[in-house]
Amino acid sequence: MPCTRRTFLELGLSAGLAELLAGGQGVATRGVKAQPRGKPSGLPYGAHFVDVGATAGLVHPTIYGGTERKDYILETIGCGCAFFDYDNDGWLDIFILSGTRIGAELHDVSNRLYRNNRDGTFSDVTREAGLWSLGWASGVCIGDYNNDGHEDLFLTQWGQNKLYRNNGNGTFTDITKEAGLLRSGPPLWGSGCTFTDYNRDGHLDLFFTTYVGFDFEHAPKPSVETNCNIKGVPVNCGPRGLPYGRHFFYRNNGDGTFTDVTGPSGLGRVKQTYGLNAVAADFDNDGWPDIYVACDSTPSVLFMNNHDGTFREEAVQRGAAFSEDGQEQAGMGVGVGDCFLDGNLSLFKTHFADDTNVLYRNRGKAEFDDVTSASRIGVETRFIGWGAAIADLSNNGFPDLMYVTGNVYPEIAAKLPDYPLRTPRVVFRNLGNGTFEELIAEAGPGVATPHCSRGLALGDFDNDGDLDALIVNLNEPPSLLRNDVTGGGNWLKVKLTGRTSNRSAIGAQVTARYGKHRQLQEVLSQSSFLSVNDTRLHFGMGTAITADLTVRWPNGKIDEFHDVPSGQLAQIDEKDGLKLTALPSTKRKGSAASGAASRKP
Repeated sequence: MPCTRRTFLELGLSAGLAELLAGGQGVATRGVKAQPRGKPSGLPYGAHFVDVGATAGLVHPTIYGGTERKDYILETIGCGCAFFDYDNDGWLDIFILSGTRIGAELHDVSNRLYRNNRDGTFSDVTREAGLWSLGWASGVCIGDYNNDGHEDLFLTQWGQNKLYRNNGNGTFTDITKEAGLLRSGPPLWGSGCTFTDYNRDGHLDLFFTTYVGFDFEHAPKPSVETNCNIKGVPVNCGPRGLPYGRHFFYRNNGDGTFTDVTGPSGLGRVKQTYGLNAVAADFDNDGWPDIYVACDSTPSVLFMNNHDGTFREEAVQRGAAFSEDGQEQAGMGVGVGDCFLDGNLSLFKTHFADDTNVLYRNRGKAEFDDVTSASRIGVETRFIGWGAAIADLSNNGFPDLMYVTGNVYPEIAAKLPDYPLRTPRVVFRNLGNGTFEELIAEAGPGVATPHCSRGLALGDFDNDGDLDALIVNLNEPPSLLRNDVTGGGNWLKVKLTGRTSNRSAIGAQVTARYGKHRQLQEVLSQSSFLSVNDTRLHFGMGTAITADLTVRWPNGKIDEFHDVPSGQLAQIDEKDGLKLTALPSTKRKGSAASGAASRKP
């Protein structure tokens, strides 16, 4: 008999019971068969991705563990990346995290900061920026924690997380200790992180989760033991069988320092999870940020904001903890967006091979339905999914789904051809009727070419009016997928600047009404898989030439702007209002409609 969400609620399921029912070992995968594929729609698709990473200057490989075998789970998970404008010149720069290799002296391995040269190329400025670092990096989240107008970096990794202050002159300073974020004791494996203003005081607070308890001295190695054997092949052990990770929360004191409020906030009560990606967003539309954590082989968690400095965990009750049939899944990446154009933020979560990814439709007020089968994304179960996004890739007005893939077991890939190490990226184009159609080759060679990928970030690096993709590939250079959109779809970008609210406007929501459609987006500090998208919100608009915008700032203030023309960058300041400009680019795509936008206070 299938074990539904209602059954779990009746049983009062806890994470510990879930582990017991699942056997407490290995990696969660349901072993389901793919949904039958329907007849192709035959519709043209406007997005076309080409990998220009090498010619753009992204030449340094992301070293992460061994290539032929991986003895420890630390070598497998990989890391994220970010599109962000660190020097405030209007062009997206690139930050790529990196790991290292066990038993090798590597001197040219580090996280990398690439400055956008504004001509389609990038320059490595890591050393001069003060960001050179060797270790096992995991995730990055971005936000202006001190409200000085410059985006700062928080990095999670195995060992000690780091907070880098952007000095505003092209350099960063590690202020982890001064900010009160230096921890003592055994090393933690930091994974997902996000800045969020949970108490709406205008200062960005900090959440991060950890994956598993790991140290080289006590970690088991591959063997014939059940925990360390997949499909008859000895592989690295975990996550099940290893100690659980934990969740941490730090309140911003407004003076450059943070205070650990994990206990008082209630976030420390949930302990039996393997946390990976973290997203802070207002899922119930009550004006206060919530936190969702995709968890590997344990129930994912959803912390709902109580408006008083505390949270309550309600993922099971709200339908976002398990699969449709009540099973744990290997939660990796999370895309957030309004792919059903209903004014609610839905979740797209990636999982292990021999399982479907899951699409949770938000029916409103953070009540989620698993619509994986109904939306037709259950046709794909071949790949291990990582970075994920909900975004309009073709500018037709309907947000698509995109994710990257890659195996974790080179030992299995060497023996079982059905489980290759390198696999393609995947796009599910939105058909506009609640269903999606899988595209791989149809979305261009940048999607179809196989890699062992992890992090994914979306942003318009060449300022031509569409969304490009930055992808981390393990033990090879990153991919930079330039999107060459056809079809003439219009677009609008929105860049928010907070004043009373936090300067980065993280947590602000924008609802765009264009043609017969409305779409909600929120400024996020982290999503996908341990990665950061361009915080300029991108709305594809199809044939519509104007949009009405409603901005809800993190402090609850509402602004409305009418008849905003497409083909523009709408820069909205919480104090000064709307300013329309062209993107700083010599080559533009999409329509630039004329007309003035009006503001309604």
